Amino acid sequence: MFENSSILITGGTGSFGHTFVPMLLERFNPRKVIIFSRDEMKQWEMAKKFAGDHRVRFFIGDVRDKDRLYRALDGVDYVVHAAATKIVPTAEYNPFECIKTNINGAMNLIDACIDKGVKRVVALSTDKASSPINLYGATKLASDKLFVSGNSYAGGHETRFAVVRYGNVMGSRGSVIPFFMSVKDQGVLPITDERMTRFMISLEEGVELVWHAFEDMEGGEIYVKKIPSMKVTDLARVVAPEAKHEIVGIRPGEKLHEQMIGAEDSYYTYEYPEHFKILPAIHDWSADAARIKDGKKVPEGFVYSSDNNTEWMSQEDLQAWIDANREKIGSI
Repeated sequence: MFENSSILITGGTGSFGHTFVPMLLERFNPRKVIIFSRDEMKQWEMAKKFAGDHRVRFFIGDVRDKDRLYRALDGVDYVVHAAATKIVPTAEYNPFECIKTNINGAMNLIDACIDKGVKRVVALSTDKASSPINLYGATKLASDKLFVSGNSYAGGHETRFAVVRYGNVMGSRGSVIPFFMSVKDQGVLPITDERMTRFMISLEEGVELVWHAFEDMEGGEIYVKKIPSMKVTDLARVVAPEAKHEIVGIRPGEKLHEQMIGAEDSYYTYEYPEHFKILPAIHDWSADAARIKDGKKVPEGFVYSSDNNTEWMSQEDLQAWIDANREKIGSI
């Protein structure tokens, strides 16, 4: 699909982009990969890793700026939308800014992709978009809805949109593993709640799900990767076995357990060997055989959350992952 194609990734200097781009260049032979983001220093640092590869281009811009998106998307075949304001407390205290990027930015990108003739767009979502209790999750739910309905909004244009939703990315900047590693020498790890659970996924698994979405989509699907859960206390014991745990309470907007599929979505959700797919409720697309394919309808009231998961990551598995990825934890 990506052979001799032009692919643009918004927010491409983030954790996902640092994994997506080298995997894409190795697996396929794209004509051009465009990193679209607003941070010139991050682009400068990332460009060093791809020095001499003429396929990788860098484009300063912000998804809030529709005119800049129009210029960047000229001749682009596929788009991965990874740009977002995503730190939960930051969004709670700066709500207008979060809305400008996550909602207005999504609207700008949808308009620009349709008008510039982009073939397919996959937007990255988050577990926090399912039954959201914080502003970040609420804006990402709105963004998901925009990309789903974008397939109807496109009218006679050929641009198609889909969404990929997954949970805590292990080792990414600002996530719990590098945070615990940074403070473990103090001998005490702050634990919000000893019952807390989280989904666990590697960046490589996230990239593979995005590729699957591009290949499988008809338009409007939300793809949810099947991934293991882990208790935060077990994670802490792997990172710092000797450290004591200090219960500090849940932060504003934080959930005890994360959720990726809510009961209300169960009417439109189908199960596959490695993922779930939430189909659009509009236009009876949830009953469309081309979108369902070989999926099996989940039971009414089905909920996919980190505490009721059937798959759990062991402490041994997490330790093996940390040992194999220690050098890049927290660096991207």
